[in-house]
Amino acid sequence: MRRVVLVIVALFALTLGGVVALASIQPDEFRVTRTVRINATPDRVYPLINDLRGWQSWSPYEKKDPAMKRTFGNVTAGKGASYEWDGDSNVGKGRMEIAETVPPSKVVIDLHFMKPFEGRSTAEFLISQNGPPTDVTWTMHGPAQFITKIMCVFFDMDKMIGPDFEVGLANLKTIAEK
Repeated sequence: MRRVVLVIVALFALTLGGVVALASIQPDEFRVTRTVRINATPDRVYPLINDLRGWQSWSPYEKKDPAMKRTFGNVTAGKGASYEWDGDSNVGKGRMEIAETVPPSKVVIDLHFMKPFEGRSTAEFLISQNGPPTDVTWTMHGPAQFITKIMCVFFDMDKMIGPDFEVGLANLKTIAEK
């Protein structure tokens, strides 16, 4: 019996060591990017991103927990606009603040995730006219802390977040093209 327990402990230690070794070679940063082409001008698209109150109409995270608590700062559009959320396990808890805007081509947002785990990242929306249509690129990037690196051993960040970006950009396209 003792030998079986030792074998189990040894296998567990080897598995744990393997996970830690794989996590240690993961990149120090993560980046997820998606782009959509919208048949509308940048002037039509930009306000939908730059005004945080408008996100309820297109953000995929708003629909994951309709009962989540939302708190807007005194400013809701442009640099300094802020928004906090507290929801179920689908959305967690966090805060975002617009750090930079360049009308009608760019919005940069500082993200602070508090639950299910602490993390900071940056979301960037680049809006560029490409002939008659407009291309909108949504990128999120940030440091990959060790807990993120361990998660990346089992889950691909691009596959976890990318589909949400695709849904959000499709929603944005539908609204902007109306």
